[in-house]
Amino acid sequence: MSELILIRHGQATPFEADTDRLSPLGEQQAWTVGAALHAAGVTPTHVLHGPLVRQRRSAQLARQPDWPDPTLDARLAEFDGDGLVGHLAPLLAERDPAFAALAADLAAQTGGPERNRAFQKYLEALAAAWQAGTLTDSRVEPWADFRSRVRAALADVLRLNGGSTVLAFTSGGVIGLTVALALDAPDASALALNWRVKNASVTRLTFGRGRVSLDTFNETHHLPPDLISWR
Repeated sequence: MSELILIRHGQATPFEADTDRLSPLGEQQAWTVGAALHAAGVTPTHVLHGPLVRQRRSAQLARQPDWPDPTLDARLAEFDGDGLVGHLAPLLAERDPAFAALAADLAAQTGGPERNRAFQKYLEALAAAWQAGTLTDSRVEPWADFRSRVRAALADVLRLNGGSTVLAFTSGGVIGLTVALALDAPDASALALNWRVKNASVTRLTFGRGRVSLDTFNETHHLPPDLISWR
């Protein structure tokens, strides 16, 4: 049997002008998850990462001396969160008063836990409309295309030789969707899982002989309490 270990990137900078980079906390998280996997005796045969800076940098910081060179797989990119907010949110606010109220509440927040809570409600409503296909823009990858590329990436991993250990540094949306696909769960489950994936968490799947099974989801025992974060 083989193992696929999905690792969410370290904390990024979602409320800053450049959202695609690791924060100082995120860099420490990425280093810690690599050291923990190494200490646990994980010796990957393949290390993959998505194209985003936060994904690539996490793979670089986590890398151990006996790991193979990381390989870029563009299909591991997160769904376009910036596109959802920048292009789809104004469209949804125009036609949905309830979402417009969520947007106004978010705009009124200046920071801290209240801003995080307001942003989560806003993002969940926005992503649900995007996933349903009722909210589209030519500049934003549709849910169906996102699902298709993640499914293709998973299929390629599942075709690897027996005894493979694959580390994939990616993002919460990809992890949530991969778990949903492995469980043959409804699409809505993918987003529900995504919202729970913590930074630098580990999700493990065993595969082989045409089957894939979920072993663990969203492990954080390798992180001390001061390194645990969602966003």
